[in-house]
Amino acid sequence: MKRFVAIDFETADHRPDSACAVGLALVADGRIADTAYHLIRPPRREFVFTWVHGITWADVAASPSFAEAWPAIAAFLDQGDTIAAHNAGFDRAVLTACCRAAGIEPPPRSFLCTVRLARTAWRVYPTKLPDVCRHLAIQLDHHHAASDARACAEILLAALQDGVDPACATIN
Repeated sequence: MKRFVAIDFETADHRPDSACAVGLALVADGRIADTAYHLIRPPRREFVFTWVHGITWADVAASPSFAEAWPAIAAFLDQGDTIAAHNAGFDRAVLTACCRAAGIEPPPRSFLCTVRLARTAWRVYPTKLPDVCRHLAIQLDHHHAASDARACAEILLAALQDGVDPACATIN
């Protein structure tokens, strides 16, 4: 695996189409080559997870919608062959829901889950992102999408360095 993109979404409410931030980290040639962060205006003004990530409607009211942000997100995702996420089922569901709500076909990329990877590689339990980062001494500003995506990339890089086959973490 030469190139992959780690992704992390923060959501405003309980519905998966409510992305309010996305962080991306491109890994190429065994290192983090680029990162990106976008605030996104979700389809509803309701914010129930501000207590988690600190983002409010006022922070995103002037931001692009997912459809408007998509060209930049898609261009970033197109740089990798695979998408990685910590608890990939969540981030894949958000990506799929946001794409569908915007009338966009979700990207046909396989996903790797660094929760599964951490359990296989190092038997880390619990496997929440702060726990895995603590185990691997990775810096983390938890629930800031850019920091979470970068940490996910670093987890996958650490597993690859330890000789772990990332196929063990593929989700369907």
